[in-house]
Amino acid sequence: MPTRDIEREVHSFVISNFLFDQSVDLEPDDSLLDKGLIDSTGVIELVDFLEERYAIKVEDDEVIPANLDSVRNVAKYVDRKLTRVA
Repeated sequence: MPTRDIEREVHSFVISNFLFDQSVDLEPDDSLLDKGLIDSTGVIELVDFLEERYAIKVEDDEVIPANLDSVRNVAKYVDRKLTRVA
């Protein structure tokens, strides 16, 4: 799956689940934590979504900002995980 498609799906998930479809300007590189869009519980929800949607396992040591703090980081992370599985 192209990273762009993953980015689009993650963006939709964040908007639907954390912003409740409010009109908010969310750029791909915006920090989800710094913008106050997700907290620790939100990270767990995001991880659950990624594991279910993309059939990947997010290891505890992978739950770091470099992987999960922006829509673009999440998409790149998922792409790397899918590439390893393929």
